[in-house]
Amino acid sequence: MTKWDFLVTDANIATMQLGNGAYGIVRDAALAISNGCVAWVGPKSDLPSIDSAQTRSIAGRWLTPALIDCHTHLVFAGDRAAEFEQRLKGASYEEIARAGGGIRSTVNATRNATKEQLVDCTQTRLDSLLNEGVATVEIKSGYGLDFHTEITQLEAARALGDLSKASIVTTFLGAHSIPLEFHERGDEYLDFVVAEVLPAVHERDLADAVDAYCESIAFSADQLARLFDEATSLRLSIKLHADQLSDGGGAELAASYRALSADHLEYTSPQGVEALAGTDTVAVLLPGAFLTLGETQLPPIDQMRDLGVPIAVSTDCNPGTSPLCSLRMAMNLGTSLFQLTPEECLAGVTRNAAQALGLLHDRGTLEVGKRADIAEWEIEHPRELTYWAGLNQLSSLMINGEAVD
Repeated sequence: MTKWDFLVTDANIATMQLGNGAYGIVRDAALAISNGCVAWVGPKSDLPSIDSAQTRSIAGRWLTPALIDCHTHLVFAGDRAAEFEQRLKGASYEEIARAGGGIRSTVNATRNATKEQLVDCTQTRLDSLLNEGVATVEIKSGYGLDFHTEITQLEAARALGDLSKASIVTTFLGAHSIPLEFHERGDEYLDFVVAEVLPAVHERDLADAVDAYCESIAFSADQLARLFDEATSLRLSIKLHADQLSDGGGAELAASYRALSADHLEYTSPQGVEALAGTDTVAVLLPGAFLTLGETQLPPIDQMRDLGVPIAVSTDCNPGTSPLCSLRMAMNLGTSLFQLTPEECLAGVTRNAAQALGLLHDRGTLEVGKRADIAEWEIEHPRELTYWAGLNQLSSLMINGEAVD
């Protein structure tokens, strides 16, 4: 006789499935888990008579898919609090970067750190996310910009996945900036990335995707086509930092490569949004960076909605432009800065975030066959998860069917 491993009863569930009404809500519901996956979910009144090894009533608390942070730079050394002060005094991000600060400052600190030191300092940031109900975290490299440190960053990210119950997705961001040793020789640096670093990353199976920074202070769309052609030949997925500070055709570039996501998008043109709408590419909005940089140009969210472009929300946790280790706070900023609805924000850190990582087939919604990545909340309605800032209502977290202490 079939037997479930675990059964939760007397729950309210926001499944986040499309086509099932707002939030995919099922009230007075039950959810069963078997072999780390959701085995049954629905109204308690429809519950079949199958035994369960364990059963627990949660007395009306809410279940949602565990949260997903789909864009972070979590592995780095040092901080840039001094640059934060400079920006408050009027210096722009571009001015700081051109003076040797910005990404280059973090590159120097990260190059001087060992893998063990990177793991140690990143663990605190990862724990902060887990404590808020996050089960899956994407981590990019990009603070090495040399062979050794790019590899070390990705190895540290993989090690964090082994040390915790979090599911870690790694992204190679070698084309994040032009390092000092290649000053004004961006094409030569990209040759190095494409010919030497990317093949080694792929051979060692250290990255799930390849990302790049398409911007006037980094790389143009034309330059990045070479990198993405090589990544595609290696069957690596594409992601892109696009149109954050200016319209450099990043959205169109991402769409042309059927990228998993195009991220930032503050300056994306109407043509760029139309290009994204013709693909499954997710628009990942990063309100932490928008806030930290004091930006005023909003992403074209209304057009994204009108054309059906899926929208995700992420922390963009990094030391320079988004020192944010709270995905719940990113959700709150998504409403206050970008006028997203609470439901859009929750979809943006569950269903659409999973799609932005190519993982929607096995997480991001609560439905039969998907991983049992489940957050339990002490709330009256899922809209509260976006409404509150600084209040953690997480009761428990389950990743792949196992409770996280």
